[in-house]
Amino acid sequence: MGGLAVLAKEAGHKVTGCDANVYPPMSTQLRAQGIELIEGFGTHQISLQPDLYVIGNVVSRGNPLMEAIMNRGLPYVSGPQWIGEHILQDKWVLAVAGTHGKTTTSSMLAWILEAAGYHPGFLIGGVPMNFGISARIGGQPGGLPLFVIEADEYDTAFFDKRSKFVHYRPRTAILNNLEYDHADIFPDLAAIETQFHHLIRTIPTSGMVIANGREASLKRVMERGCWSELEWFAGSEGWDMVEHEDGRFDVLFDQKKLGTVSWSLTGEHNRWNAIAAIAAARHAGVKPAEAIAALSGFENVKRRMETRGTANGVTVIDDFAHHPTAIATTVAGLRSKLGQSRILAVLEPRSNTMKLGTMKDALPGSLVQADLVFGYGAKGEGKDALGWDLGAALAPLGEKAHAYDNLSSLVAAVVAAAKPGDTVLVMSNGGFGGVHQKLLDALQATAH
Repeated sequence: MGGLAVLAKEAGHKVTGCDANVYPPMSTQLRAQGIELIEGFGTHQISLQPDLYVIGNVVSRGNPLMEAIMNRGLPYVSGPQWIGEHILQDKWVLAVAGTHGKTTTSSMLAWILEAAGYHPGFLIGGVPMNFGISARIGGQPGGLPLFVIEADEYDTAFFDKRSKFVHYRPRTAILNNLEYDHADIFPDLAAIETQFHHLIRTIPTSGMVIANGREASLKRVMERGCWSELEWFAGSEGWDMVEHEDGRFDVLFDQKKLGTVSWSLTGEHNRWNAIAAIAAARHAGVKPAEAIAALSGFENVKRRMETRGTANGVTVIDDFAHHPTAIATTVAGLRSKLGQSRILAVLEPRSNTMKLGTMKDALPGSLVQADLVFGYGAKGEGKDALGWDLGAALAPLGEKAHAYDNLSSLVAAVVAAAKPGDTVLVMSNGGFGGVHQKLLDALQATAH
């Protein structure tokens, strides 16, 4: 929604917004763009008299401002519908869907298109460091109007239970992977597969689907119907890669080598993200050799393995991982980079799926490559509280795992355990109470 606000302002509208508990990097981006942000959902905001209220899916019935909007019969629309009707019309939309990797892959794809001279528009659920902003309309006179969008399967709004991505009408679609997630709205994996099938139905015959060949779920989606050109990656056909020990990897299509990517990113998941981005860019007219060259200058995304600082010889890294699969791949990628150096994993299970406890049994397995694990989960009632025992869930990890319900206690425990040369990997999809800076400050204090 923050990125959508940026697009609306760039399109010439006066934009204000409201939310609860806003945190960086989006809060700082909005301020930099001159967009007024109001804390909370007070009904006094009706006095602003906007022409239209654009509603995000965090808003539900009972929200005081939403109730006032409805009671007065004021005009409102969902965020995905607004962008579909007002920004994406007449654009060549390149949509990136999947349970994991949407933000990073979207950022890679936008950067490849930028390096190729297309000046693409984009809406991404993070801040790509190459651009310093999460959204822009893009385009240039006489140029191909390309627009990269992170295509989420989460529902659109409380009044539109379709997945967001059905509003985007892509010509090029990446399907990175498909696992069970969003337990608060989907009863099972089959229900999510149906939404992906609906996405496939919106892609024209002149379009292309680029899908992960290792995912049985995506194979099932394709078996239900595909009316566009289809290319697979990571399977027995289509796009493939060969890894080098130094982190580089060769890009292959139909067993033919197209070039070698040299970059600083870690993890096999990021290499497949890159392959998918190269394939999508090729559909839009970018030669693979150009895309491969562009990726050497890719700087990743804020909150994706972002080094926040080093204090007293301990490095603190921030990552958005919040699903057991994403946690496992993040830790594995860091382990491959650090070798035997210690990893202290600091985790906040904050997503709706995690708070419901649906994935709690998978947590220990996702953290086995960490040397120490510190979990944080607030007890009690309220939307941020866990409905299950985090300490019990982490118990299979033995003495190397501990759970805390007080942020200060967690910070103190991490600092007491940390030694020079260690890396603290913080994983959460929220602000985590500013724990990154608190850790750095406390580590710095121990150095004196």
